[in-house]
Order: sequence, then structure tokens, then C-alpha cells
Amino acid sequence: MRDYKWLHEFCLNRFGSAKALEAMLPQPRSDAELRALSDDRYLSLMSLRIFRAGLKHSLVDAKWPAFEEVFFGFDPEKVVLMGAERLENLMQDARLIRHLGKLKSVPRNAQFILDVRRERGSFGALIADWPAGDIVGLWKYLAKHGNQLGGLSAPRFLRMVGKDTLVPTDDMVAALKAQDVIDKAPTSQKDLAAVQAAFNQWQAESGRPLCQLSVMLAHTVNH
Repeated sequence: MRDYKWLHEFCLNRFGSAKALEAMLPQPRSDAELRALSDDRYLSLMSLRIFRAGLKHSLVDAKWPAFEEVFFGFDPEKVVLMGAERLENLMQDARLIRHLGKLKSVPRNAQFILDVRRERGSFGALIADWPAGDIVGLWKYLAKHGNQLGGLSAPRFLRMVGKDTLVPTDDMVAALKAQDVIDKAPTSQKDLAAVQAAFNQWQAESGRPLCQLSVMLAHTVNH
């Protein structure tokens, strides 16, 4: 595995200047900003990620105001009370994406958020306090306790809310394979630990957040 210096020089050459490189890199939210984000916004973004999966994002985003309306602004205390009959009725609403499994995920994840709130005071506290050095552990926690948050949904949701995370896209996986970090998409505990260790090393060498390292690494793949 090559060190961060190689990664930085590669990206400088690809983008032409340090200014151009920095301009395309994401910035994570601070811990304070993550704590300040309300539980209804976490539920809205979580649900948005779930409905985006497998669909054109612009299509889902255009319908999202209707989702905000029928799900009470994603207030988890109200959403959690939505029963099966109410969800079945939503299948008749042409303004929505009528996927019953995804619709059912909203009150289930509302309950998840309320459970975390009881333990930690807010869902944002969980997200803010989770160490970047074990971000794959947060993916696993969300997939285990949330609904329809497996695969890339947990890291993509975290990127949407601004939590510092890498996202193992196809380009990222190809780059990690090229660096001999893994030899296949990271799904096993061993491979996820190897990916986390590699990013922890690059972060220690660079001082950069995981999200920036993730984007930089993805750009080392030739298209």
C-alpha cells in the first residue's frame, strides 16, 4: 500500500493545481453541527437515502416535498404511530414513490431514532460521538439497528448528513484493490477492518478527513 504522499501527488497532477484539488473535495460537518441537526432531519435524510437507492436521485428529490407532508415533517414521535393501514393507503398516493417496503421503513426507522434518543439524548449525539477511526463500526450499527440501511446505504446516509466517512463505491473498491488493501468488495469483518486501517494510516499521514481521502482515492482509478 502506497503512502499519502503518492495519493496527494497523483491528485495534484490529475487536477492541475492544489486550488483545483481542494475545490472538489467535500467538507464534513463539525461534531457540534451534527449534534445540532434535529432528529426529524436525520429521519428525513435517512428515508431519502433509502428511497434514492436504485432510482434516479432527481426523481426522488422532486417528490420529497410530498413525503415531508405525508410523514408529518418526519417528526419521529408522529411517524412511529403510523400503522399498516395508513401505509397501505399511501400506496394510492401518486405523488409518492409507491414501494411498500420502503414506506414501511420510515416508521421503523422512526422507532430506531427514538430508541437512540432515549439512550443518548438525540440521534445527532450518536452520529457526532462515533469516532471516525471506527466508521465501519457505525455502518454496521446502522445496518443492524435501522431498517434498509445495509450495503452502501449507511455510508451514503452518513455522507448526506455530513458525518466524516468514506464510501466504498465501485471506483473506491477498484482503487483499494490496486493498492493491495483488499481483493474484493469489502463485506467481511476482515476486509472492512483492512479498509479502516488503511484510511486511518492515510489520515494520520495527511490530517485530512476520511471523506476527502475517499474522493481522492476514487480519482486514482482510470476511466
